[in-house]
Amino acid sequence: MNVGIINYGMGNLFSVKSALDFIKCDNYIVNNPKELNKFSRLILPGVGSYNQAIKNLNEQGWYDEIIEMVKIKQIPILGICLGMHLMAEFGREDGDSVGLGLVDGVIEKFEVEDNNLKIPHIGFNRVNFKYEDILFKNFNNNYADFYFVHSYRLKNSNDNIITSECYYGENFTSSFNVDNIFGTQFHPEKSQGNGLNVLKNFINFK
Repeated sequence: MNVGIINYGMGNLFSVKSALDFIKCDNYIVNNPKELNKFSRLILPGVGSYNQAIKNLNEQGWYDEIIEMVKIKQIPILGICLGMHLMAEFGREDGDSVGLGLVDGVIEKFEVEDNNLKIPHIGFNRVNFKYEDILFKNFNNNYADFYFVHSYRLKNSNDNIITSECYYGENFTSSFNVDNIFGTQFHPEKSQGNGLNVLKNFINFK
C-alpha cells in the first residue's frame, strides 16, 4: 500500500511520515490536490485551528478532491486529531465553520468541571475499545494507552460509528469508523507501539 499524507499547511507531517517509514510503509507528503488519485490510502493530519484548517482546504483546492476520493472512489482515509475534526459536519473553534461532512457531529470545546483537569488535554490516556474495530485488531485487551493533545472533541455523533472512547472529565469519542473513513482523536504517530499497530492496521486492512 502507498499512503499519501495530505499537506494543507497545518499538519504534523514529518511525525506521521517518520512513523510510516519506521513500519516500512511507502508514503509521500502530497502537496498537490490533483495527485491524491495516485494513492491507495490517505492520511489527513492536523494541528491548530479548525477555522483556519477549513479555509486552507478550500483555498488550496483540497476540499473537493478529498470528497471525490473518499466518497466517490472509496479510498480509505485516516484523520488524526484536527484531521479527524475536519471530517465532521461543523466546527466551533475560532468561529463557526462547515467541515467536510464525512461523519455526523459537531466539534466543540471541552467543558471540564473538575478544576484539577487542565485544558488542553495533553498526554497518554486510556482508550477503551467499544468493539473489535479494524484499527484495534490484534490488541490483547479491550483498551490501550494513546497520546492526546487537544482542547476540542467530537459531540453529538452517531453512536454506531464510535469505535473507542476515552475519559477526561467526561467520556469523549477517541476514534470512529464509517466504511472507508477512520478518525482518531489521539496521535498514533506519537503513541509508541500501540500507535504503530493502529497505523499498520489502517494500512493493511482489506
